[in-house]
Amino acid sequence: MIGLRVETEVDGPAARVWELLGDYRRDPEWRAGVTTMDPSPAGPAAPGQTTDEQMRFAGRAYRNGGRVESVGPGRTLSWRTTSGIDADGSRTVEELPGGRSRVRVQTNVRPDGVNRLLAPVLGVLLRRQLVGDLRRLRALVERATAG
Repeated sequence: MIGLRVETEVDGPAARVWELLGDYRRDPEWRAGVTTMDPSPAGPAAPGQTTDEQMRFAGRAYRNGGRVESVGPGRTLSWRTTSGIDADGSRTVEELPGGRSRVRVQTNVRPDGVNRLLAPVLGVLLRRQLVGDLRRLRALVERATAG
């Protein structure tokens, strides 16, 4: 299994961050490689909401079905895939003093077939992608907060 946890601090209120992080329709704005994300029903994440994601990673195209498992108190959600890549994870936004926020993304991927042999390399690539995703998310929020 590839287990990753990445976090960043954002100059912006948690509510503004959650508008992006808690709405799967907005994933293509900040997640590299995600070309389409279609949640059903549309709108903010809710338990039982499903997603249809099309993306590219490490030169390959993927189509993943997903499901929001829970949306917790505050601003946190957990998810799992239902088709495509075998994965689960969570997204959390925590309010910090001074109008700042901490964003944490956790992803667990269980490679199959030949990808098991490539897991160490895929883990490095996935970590790099998650760090870049949070950098893009931070820039989007900070631009909106400044504007």
